[in-house]
Amino acid sequence: MYKTHHYLHIPIMGTGFTIDSALRVAKFGISSVLSLVDDLLIERIRKHYAAQYGFPFEAITASQPDARARRITAYLDMVDVIVKRQIEEIRALPFEAGNDKIKYFELLPDTSSTKKLYLAYLGSLDGAEKRQLETDLTQAIVPGKIDCNIMTKLDRITYDREGHAMSMEHADAKSALRGFANSTLRADIVFSAGINPTLYGYMESFPDFYRTEAGPAKKGVILKVSDYRSSIIQGKFIAKKGIEVREFRIESGLNCGGHAFASDGYLMGPILQEFKDNRAKFPEIFEPMIASWYEKKGRSYPAEARNRDIPVTAQGGIGNFAEVQRLMDFYGMDATGWASPFLLVPEATALDNGTRQQLAAAKEKDLYLSDVSPLGVVFNNLRNSTSEQWTRKQIESGKPGSPCPKKFLVSNTEFTELPICTASKEYQGMKLKAMGKETVPPVDIPDQRVQAVYVKSCICDQLGNGALINLGIIKAEMPVSVCPGPNIAYFDRLYTLREMVNHIYGRGRSLVPNDRPHMFSKDLVMSVDYFGKLADKLAAGDAKSFAYLSLFKANLEEGLAYYRDLVGSRPYPGENMDSLKETMVVQGTRLASLWDAVQERMEGAAKVASAPLSS
Repeated sequence: MYKTHHYLHIPIMGTGFTIDSALRVAKFGISSVLSLVDDLLIERIRKHYAAQYGFPFEAITASQPDARARRITAYLDMVDVIVKRQIEEIRALPFEAGNDKIKYFELLPDTSSTKKLYLAYLGSLDGAEKRQLETDLTQAIVPGKIDCNIMTKLDRITYDREGHAMSMEHADAKSALRGFANSTLRADIVFSAGINPTLYGYMESFPDFYRTEAGPAKKGVILKVSDYRSSIIQGKFIAKKGIEVREFRIESGLNCGGHAFASDGYLMGPILQEFKDNRAKFPEIFEPMIASWYEKKGRSYPAEARNRDIPVTAQGGIGNFAEVQRLMDFYGMDATGWASPFLLVPEATALDNGTRQQLAAAKEKDLYLSDVSPLGVVFNNLRNSTSEQWTRKQIESGKPGSPCPKKFLVSNTEFTELPICTASKEYQGMKLKAMGKETVPPVDIPDQRVQAVYVKSCICDQLGNGALINLGIIKAEMPVSVCPGPNIAYFDRLYTLREMVNHIYGRGRSLVPNDRPHMFSKDLVMSVDYFGKLADKLAAGDAKSFAYLSLFKANLEEGLAYYRDLVGSRPYPGENMDSLKETMVVQGTRLASLWDAVQERMEGAAKVASAPLSS
């Protein structure tokens, strides 16, 4: 069973948008995830809330030992204390209309046993019975989870003041893990963006990830995965370390916010079906490995841990209650994650009002997959964000690139011995000179090589500015990068927390139009779009890329065949299955056309290669 009152959670968004969501919504039993990428941002947020809640604050400076991990621990410990205090304050409230205690129960899904108890309380007339119900309800008030996210591949090697590489445990992701593990939180770490063997192995250093005689582990692991195969590979790796996966969190590869991963053409519907068909096998796959680890350590793996059901949740592009029903009733998901729509809920996320208003007004054309990320992975973006405006002004002033104040995304060694960031002034200046551009070319020059340099932006710093502006820590004029999923195009104003939660649970009028495309439709369109981009980049005669395109196409066609059966089933009320039917026809034809062009290019290259040389 999914161990919260709610069957929704707010996933990680950027580095700052959910950095304090736990302080906003955990008191209502709603779980959220905060990013551990930017410890410099975390330290500034800690200082802000320490002042607000009367905590002593002593800055943890870069010169102090293990500063990154200690900053993370200090912030998480403070958040833990504050949320516990908030819960006690709500428990102490009377049952009076309009206060947070009543709001706590009103926000719960109607299927919740606690919500049913609350409804029984409202219908109770007997004084003694009513008082007992009040006691039971008060005891049932628990906070939402305060989970944390680590992008596994952001594991930059760090250097001391003399320029010497520091030991493995001081790499970024491992320092973040240590900061989480040393905190007082009873929570889960969400690993995203693929496997990192040394990071996973490092978990063995922390006893909080293991069961004791007293019961379950204090901390657990959630794996954010794009398909069933990756869940098994990562789950096995972690199981061999004796650690239990608490949840598999399926995310659409492209129909999501932030960095996007195309998942080799696998579509969301077939992925969900594979989990539905195979999740009962999880105990027999993972438990022998976990038990073996305990045995090697001279410990026993307790009977109560056996045959454990591992929750599976889904996120990425969900838009209405009908799609929630599809995910939970049809595919058996335990909960759903809602990210981008909560960017329009000031009670839940940290973002400046100007960017919120831009998002509320955004249409499909304003949301796109970009190449701005220095990681070289496509990145969901908002056209004409203040980050884009700032980047353009830098180029127009003849000073392209960012000062690179944080260096979290440094990876390029084309011109330097130590890695630098492709969004930095240093890299962009050297790259343009290497192209023979002694003066900075115009911002709109058609040269694609130049545009590939210009497009990179400082997301590791500017993704945090929205939160800092929201909390009044920096000026509103600072550039803000934002990474919404395309689904936000169908939400057109700011909402209260109650409005958004009611929308998700199907209470009252839907916040999105009836003709909004099905989440599977958007996933399909974006996948074929991505295939088209790959096809455009195919060099004639490149057999390796051709083989990958062939695999990608085969997976898309398998997904289309799956959807042909699915659209024949009865839709849930409000589920726009007709949009999926239409999209299948259009995208199936488009895929075939794109593939014809790929084959023609490869055949043409083969003819040239086999033609006899002229004398």
